[in-house]
Amino acid sequence: MTVTSGGPGLRPHGRGGGPAHRLYSVVVFVLLASLDNVAIGLVPPLYGPISDAFDVSGRLLGVVTAVSFLVSAVAAVGWAYVGDRTNRKPLLMVGTLLWAAGTGGSALAGGYLTFLAAQLVAAVGLGAVGSVGFSVVTDLISPTRRGLVMSFWGLSQGVGTLAGTLVGGLLGAADWRRPFLLLTGVGLVATLAYLFTYDIRRGQSEPELAGRLDAGAEYDYRISRADLPRILARRTNRWLILQGLTAQAAFGSLVWLPVLFAERAEAQGYSTSTAVVVGSVFATLFQLGGVLSIVGGLIGDAVQRRTPRGRALVASIGILAALPFYLVLFFVPVTIDVPDGAGGGAVVGAVLASVFTEPSVGLSLLTAIVALALTSANSPNWFALIADVNPPEHRGTVYSLGNLVNGVGRAAGNGLVGVAFQALRAAFPPPLNFAVGLAAFQLFFIPTGVMYWLASRTSPADIDNVHDLLHTRADRL
Repeated sequence: MTVTSGGPGLRPHGRGGGPAHRLYSVVVFVLLASLDNVAIGLVPPLYGPISDAFDVSGRLLGVVTAVSFLVSAVAAVGWAYVGDRTNRKPLLMVGTLLWAAGTGGSALAGGYLTFLAAQLVAAVGLGAVGSVGFSVVTDLISPTRRGLVMSFWGLSQGVGTLAGTLVGGLLGAADWRRPFLLLTGVGLVATLAYLFTYDIRRGQSEPELAGRLDAGAEYDYRISRADLPRILARRTNRWLILQGLTAQAAFGSLVWLPVLFAERAEAQGYSTSTAVVVGSVFATLFQLGGVLSIVGGLIGDAVQRRTPRGRALVASIGILAALPFYLVLFFVPVTIDVPDGAGGGAVVGAVLASVFTEPSVGLSLLTAIVALALTSANSPNWFALIADVNPPEHRGTVYSLGNLVNGVGRAAGNGLVGVAFQALRAAFPPPLNFAVGLAAFQLFFIPTGVMYWLASRTSPADIDNVHDLLHTRADRL
């Protein structure tokens, strides 16, 4: 199938941008990808003080988070479609101002409904940053380095979520409104930073177009409604979008990892308060493997240079190879030795020390790092594959569709695993019910790996079609 798209073609245009300016632009966009996740992670740690301030239950604040995720994912599809048709820089600035305004409104809210409305405004703005920003970054990076840069893109989002949790918990301990006000100021500074970014031309990273664009032409093709069936007819797109349903069901279940280790601590006789700290520290330590997504991106780039199936094969092998390590992580006995009833700092220090003094803890940490390192090959290669198999004017829209399916999968995994824990409780007493439930949900990685393998079979033809299309368009100038 030949990739086609509407648009008048390549027309003369002259805009510059040196290496330093381009580097600055990449840094700004990657940082902004982390900031929108800071905003996402800000509310959950503050459920307690916010619910007290508004005299509502914590469950209603959970509704705010769930609805915000949904609104952001749906809005991202609209932002991406408009971004694939128009100038993207103003859209990113408007989106950033919207989430900053919503975050500031959250800090000033006097009641629950006002807070909900402000969070939804922020969610609409957040939808622009990821989807439109992704499209812009792919136009800055050559195909041979997409995996590496996309690993930083994905990593920044994970770091942003953790930073949001940390900022919310630390700054919001005395006054829950303070972190929202701080983030509002950061959002305004980020909007100002956008003003000085390189005005990135669509398609400028494509080798087929480089000569024409350097001579002053502009890639002026834009997405149209007629392109949407073609996007979904592209077989690799279908696998890249659908894999998120099962992959995120497994990833979504992992938010219960702190509960598993807290239950293990309680089973060894620790008080609930100490067990909660133990579970949080263990879960945070075990996320360190996600940093190795950079390695997954580098390997994807290297293998892709050898075979057009490379990125999808790396993701498939990583996902499937991680499964046994997750099973070991959930079932290996862990001996927890911390001072019960001590302050958080003392418990954290004891947990860190146990990594070196307790073999079972060290083994668990090593297993978790390997498991997360293998599965983290998914993210950068998914990003890069979307860019590889789609022309520049389709990428933001495909990314947003995949992100929407990811959100559905993550919500399903997060919710259904809780039901599974309760159902398993009759046959397996805690903490075994949590281990069995988490292990069962990691089986969703099997269809994920299979879909990446299928994508490895279809991607070479889709990549060739994009190359042929871009060559044809360049020749028309």
